[in-house]
Amino acid sequence: MAHLADPTMTTVVLVSRPERAALREAERTRGELAELGVSNLRLALNGVFVAEVAGDAIADAMTARGQEALAQMPAGLAALPTSETPLMALGTVGLDALRMLSKGTTSTPAQMGALEPIDLPGSLDPLIDEIAASGHGLVMTMGKGGVGKTTVAAHIAVELARRGHKVTLSTTDPAAHVHYAVAEDIPGLTVTRIDPVEELATYREEVMAKAGANLDPSGHAMLEEDLRSPCTEEIAIFRAFARTVDEGAGQFVVLDTAPTGHTILLLDAAESYHREVLRTQTEMPESVKALLPRLRDPAFTHAIIVTLAEATPVHEAERLQKDLVRAGIKPFAWVINQSLLASGTAHPLLMQRGAQERGFIEQVRFGLASRCVLIPWGSVGLTQ
Repeated sequence: MAHLADPTMTTVVLVSRPERAALREAERTRGELAELGVSNLRLALNGVFVAEVAGDAIADAMTARGQEALAQMPAGLAALPTSETPLMALGTVGLDALRMLSKGTTSTPAQMGALEPIDLPGSLDPLIDEIAASGHGLVMTMGKGGVGKTTVAAHIAVELARRGHKVTLSTTDPAAHVHYAVAEDIPGLTVTRIDPVEELATYREEVMAKAGANLDPSGHAMLEEDLRSPCTEEIAIFRAFARTVDEGAGQFVVLDTAPTGHTILLLDAAESYHREVLRTQTEMPESVKALLPRLRDPAFTHAIIVTLAEATPVHEAERLQKDLVRAGIKPFAWVINQSLLASGTAHPLLMQRGAQERGFIEQVRFGLASRCVLIPWGSVGLTQ
């Protein structure tokens, strides 16, 4: 910590896109680092886009949205020394692209003709209808950070509620952006979150009350020390996750999962948690006993993988799907979010970026997904 807090030794660069959610997450990180005494920070804004000429609806909307997000940037973040990298015409994979990135400039691509037609996957509505037909259960949106899991989860939750179902929208993501994604009160919809701090405190109190009630001072001290171990927090979150999933027995639960893969680690190590719970408590909650069978039941759980039509998000989503299958969970569908190819833009740079999406869309649609949805950039509520 001394080395990390020493500005002569360490510089921390926070990287963000010019989007509200990304900047909120960067500010949360800045605040946590400041509490630890790490203050030598820089902000790198990546993918900054300003249309040179107005007139294209998508380019104009992207420009306005980015400028609005930057204007509303949290004060602590705005005070940091900042660099900007413009939106690249090409992806940042390969030496040529990295050289362009390092220069901080991008060449405007030549004017493109109309893109070749592609049979694009449909909208979210048929998926939501199929989920709604089951009457209850769990919907989990999963994927890399920044792909739009939260807004997809919020959209599904809102639409299920508007179809007359009782719905709880919750999250295991520490950033907890779900309350930003739902901007109004929707009848039948409840927004919650799994708070690690609260869950850990509640779990420790319960264990001390049950397992520590009849211990002598020495045994009591040993139990307190045991409850300070890192696995205790994981158990507390695991139990809260199981309790949230349990609500799906009588309604819908839409869960926006953390981008770290923490949920998958919990599922993969379920038996270890079971043994730990049994060691510290006399009985296991019924919700924990029922958790894995429910997650593996395709009639109860609809796991939706959210990605972007770019190399890294698709690669990580593919690995995520393999982890799910290994845990006995078959993904219900893939959602490819923020597609420029499907947006209808005529802006040259955005068209070139859209043209690069084609291979990734086809890889997901024909090689990875049993069901596939493509959301155009600019769809209301589904890009931030």
